[in-house]
Amino acid sequence: MPWSDTAPLGGTRVLDLCRVVSGPFATMLLGDLGADIVKVEEPSRGDESRRYGPPFLGGESAYFLSVNRNKRSCAIDLKSPAGKEVVTRLATVADLVVENFRPGTLERLGLGYDTLSRDNDRLVLCSISGFGRTGVDRDRPGYDLIVQGESGLMDVTGDADGPPTKVGTSIADLVSGLYAAQGVLAALMRREKTGRGGRVDVAMIDAAVSLLTFNAGICFATGESPKRRGNAHPTISPYETFEAADGWINIGVANDKFWLSFCDMVGRADLKSDPRFQSQADRVAHRPALKDILAPILRTQTRHSWMQRLGGVGIPCGEIKTVGEVCSAAQLVERGVIRQHGHPTAGDIGYIASAIRFDDSLPADTVRPPLLGEHTAQVLADWLGLSLTETASYGAAGAFGSNCG
Repeated sequence: MPWSDTAPLGGTRVLDLCRVVSGPFATMLLGDLGADIVKVEEPSRGDESRRYGPPFLGGESAYFLSVNRNKRSCAIDLKSPAGKEVVTRLATVADLVVENFRPGTLERLGLGYDTLSRDNDRLVLCSISGFGRTGVDRDRPGYDLIVQGESGLMDVTGDADGPPTKVGTSIADLVSGLYAAQGVLAALMRREKTGRGGRVDVAMIDAAVSLLTFNAGICFATGESPKRRGNAHPTISPYETFEAADGWINIGVANDKFWLSFCDMVGRADLKSDPRFQSQADRVAHRPALKDILAPILRTQTRHSWMQRLGGVGIPCGEIKTVGEVCSAAQLVERGVIRQHGHPTAGDIGYIASAIRFDDSLPADTVRPPLLGEHTAQVLADWLGLSLTETASYGAAGAFGSNCG
């Protein structure tokens, strides 16, 4: 099992109160590292992403399956007194609680940090929200599209003469999950020094804004907002996307050494002495003219041909691959990134494994995403030592709805 004591986070218990993407992605990453993730879901419908689709595989949402491996599902009604008691008891033996409700929701449910940590001062609670626990926007709902727009990411994404464009994946959600995983690991290290837990606050807006890096640097330096530039880089040229005879490629001529080799490789040695293109700054200043020269040349050969020629002289390059091509790429298959596991209703499902390697070993095998409420009784026995009779009494009191696996 991935939560074996021999795994990096083996023995670490995580109470997962999250839904949809940001929180589930964070806890899945912790599960990949060996933590025991107990996912608490609303009994009648579960995590709302279980209904996101199509596609559905055997009734299971492909969306939900993509961010919920290595977890055990408990169906617990957080609005019932019995359900709250179960969660409070689970928190007494947990190392971490991760939630992504709006700020104040847990407190209104009677499950705030003060309550959950009352009998466990080593507990770490990580809260992920759209705009954080403080500030004038704290009560606003946090949806990826909204945060992408408010963070400035959409303003610098897209063609120069086109509309602002969202990133093709839920980048605000996902980077928030990455920060949350990083934050709780740091909190656990701090706990080793102090003996006490504490709170971790991750705002999606903060996480997304942190990705502006050099774009924000340009704004701070000049006082002006960078403009959308499509696939072009603001300070390097040619470093962008070109059309080949059979598709698209990215070429990264990132320094003057590469530039000289590139000119020879494309049969335009004369460009090396062209005053418009002498330095990196010159090439950036005359980017449109340079692209007009290079574009027809690069359309004369296939992606494969250019990959061989560019790679042969050490110039960074890459094909623009479809998601389908990525999901069967030899490099990723060989590194164990592309995996499959069986599911009782969805059948064999593919997934993208952890990006972390320890001691040159492949990532550990994972456990498929859970059915709703599949592990309720098992978890209460493992974490709290409850008998089936005791669990049934909680069920009779309305803690689990109709799901008690």
